[in-house]
Amino acid sequence: MTTTIPVKERDAALQALRAGVVPRLGIRHVQVGRAREVQQTVLDMTRIAEGGSAVRFVIGEYGSGKTFFLTLARNVAAEKKLVVMNADLSPERRLHASGGQARTLCAELVLSMSTRTKPDGGALASVLERFLGEVRKLAAAEGRDPGAVIRDRLETVREGVAGFDFAEVVVRYWQGFEEGNETIKTAALRWLRAEYSLKSEAREVLGVRAIIDDAGVYDHLKAISRLVRLAGYDGTLVVLDEMVNLYKLVNSQARTSNYEQVLRIVNDVLQGNVERLGFYFGGTPEFLMDTRRGLFSYEALRSRLAENSFARNGLVDLSGPVIRLQSLTPDEMQVLLERLRLLWAGGDPQRLPVSDEALPAFLRHCSKKIGDDYFRTPRNTIRAFLDLLAILAQNPGSDWATLLGSVEVVSDRPLSQPDVEDDFSAFAIAKPEISELPADDGLATYH
Repeated sequence: MTTTIPVKERDAALQALRAGVVPRLGIRHVQVGRAREVQQTVLDMTRIAEGGSAVRFVIGEYGSGKTFFLTLARNVAAEKKLVVMNADLSPERRLHASGGQARTLCAELVLSMSTRTKPDGGALASVLERFLGEVRKLAAAEGRDPGAVIRDRLETVREGVAGFDFAEVVVRYWQGFEEGNETIKTAALRWLRAEYSLKSEAREVLGVRAIIDDAGVYDHLKAISRLVRLAGYDGTLVVLDEMVNLYKLVNSQARTSNYEQVLRIVNDVLQGNVERLGFYFGGTPEFLMDTRRGLFSYEALRSRLAENSFARNGLVDLSGPVIRLQSLTPDEMQVLLERLRLLWAGGDPQRLPVSDEALPAFLRHCSKKIGDDYFRTPRNTIRAFLDLLAILAQNPGSDWATLLGSVEVVSDRPLSQPDVEDDFSAFAIAKPEISELPADDGLATYH
């Protein structure tokens, strides 16, 4: 049965792909393979939504598809009624610091908050107002004052580290909402987004004595996850990509301090100390396995993230915290081009821009130009194919076979620092139906 692809999704996906970035809209139309990894991701989100927790390290070489896979994970989380926060680490954004870099990461994460109905970020205000709506319903049903109900509901937040000031800021937001005071509402949002750098400034407007600093980022994320649950969502997923930037820190003490924060997160998940909260980290094999500068240089992390010794000779164990992504195969690349061709046609098989013979011919041309890189790091292969389709669409009468020889394809492997830029070849992904999910196998990674 032919499925028409909405014009908005088609155009957004094609525009992103031709620009060399991972599409946020229409991503499902270019997914092939990797069913087992996706099933585990869906299982992760299900466990979080049912009160558990999850931690995953998505590891792959440059071009193996970490960014695409993490984008898919965010989409699955949104479908499971989770709130998603995501950010890329950089020299200015990391988990632990003393110069504001951790607070900057926290601000980016909270600013990126997204839900199924607000997928482009900025969902913090929506979460707060949904929480207030739930409070009003409960207060009306019990015949109580909404203010008293809010304070009762926030007790679970107050119990956490630095939770008292967090709860007071939420109360102040409610007061500003009731009074129509935009100044207080804006100040409360700024505090929750970790945008205050001076305690005196926050105290003057909100009456609280603390702000979110570099040392309080993880505790703040846990407090936000509790608020998300109170607002009626099923949980929170935090996605951190480009973790290789921690591996690249020159100062060994700075690396160790950041790895200690990672260990704290891993311990909380493995020991069941957090509920309805998940973390997905994206990084390279060096970031994970380098015993001098990577996560494995920290013995506690090495023991917790060690992979199953029986997973050899083609055997795979996806129940542990580490998911290793493999590059696309030539066959998967062929399927991907078929998906791209159908996407270009808006889902109509009668409007395909090139014949079936064009696809293997195009791949053979790419193989001659750049060798195995055409499927191992296929971003430029994808861009070249879409550029070819664009020429054919805008120049009626042009022949793909004639144009093929002039198609320029270059390797997408950078000469230096290969792991910092967005990887792109995770189009080896298939979204399973919920009915196809595997039975609960008691994964030890979740609690």
